[in-house]
Amino acid sequence: MSSDNQSYFWDPPKDFILLGISDRPWLELPLFVVLLVSYVLAMLGNIAIITVSQLDPQLHSPMYIFLSHLSFLDLCYTTTTVPQMLVNMGSSQKTISYGGCTVQYAIFHWLGCTECIVLAAMALDRYVAICEPLRYAIIMHRPLCQQLVATAWLSGFGNSLVQVILTVKLPFCGQQVLNNFFCEVPAMIKLSCADTTVNDATLAVLVAFFVLVPLALILLSYGFIARAVLRIQSSRGRHKAFGTCSSHLLVVSLFYLPAIYMYLQPPSITPDVHNMSLTHSLIYNKHLFFMD
Repeated sequence: MSSDNQSYFWDPPKDFILLGISDRPWLELPLFVVLLVSYVLAMLGNIAIITVSQLDPQLHSPMYIFLSHLSFLDLCYTTTTVPQMLVNMGSSQKTISYGGCTVQYAIFHWLGCTECIVLAAMALDRYVAICEPLRYAIIMHRPLCQQLVATAWLSGFGNSLVQVILTVKLPFCGQQVLNNFFCEVPAMIKLSCADTTVNDATLAVLVAFFVLVPLALILLSYGFIARAVLRIQSSRGRHKAFGTCSSHLLVVSLFYLPAIYMYLQPPSITPDVHNMSLTHSLIYNKHLFFMD
């Protein structure tokens, strides 16, 4: 077997070239500014949320336990991808090492799937708070919240582990150019010169499970919440109930819509990379809406 046909599990390339928007260089400066501002705001906002949630005893409720984990997820998210993107935008050498690429897409998919489940857990928390207020403290006790969070992290890690094991075995046959800003599993699959049927099918099933199932649970929860809120006689009470859920619904929209756009399209369709960078900017800053 020639070296071009060997799996790069045994003979990995040293570096990958990240094209980004090389065909539209005039967009690099505006995107650099947008991502830099988004990154700084995301870091400051999420650190503030975590700090306040830990220091204020009144915020040691289930909602803020979940919110603290979401903020920590976003801190890791941004640190995994954005600094590398900013460095490449400001440099003529737009590369990333093989090891760095593997770590990047492993952590990226781990955090993304974890967040899907944490957002669903938050919808459950809102459902119990509004539909079962008298039993809220009994149902949403701290051990249950910790179990839900642990399930989210472990499930996300399991998905990431499966994706990494399948992806590192793909041969590239000398191809080292990624039409993207950062490394992620779909881009790596498209780069391979081998039969990727198993990879495509596994990615589609796992992404559908981690995106569509939690989203369906969230929508179901808010269906029950909407029915309960509409039964409230007081307009002030209805406004308060809707206000409790509005921030979470906005975050769900800013997370799931870009995720569906980027990952639940047919393999033949590749999302435009500069549109992807803007959707990631929205994802990184979505939790700032909880600071209202």
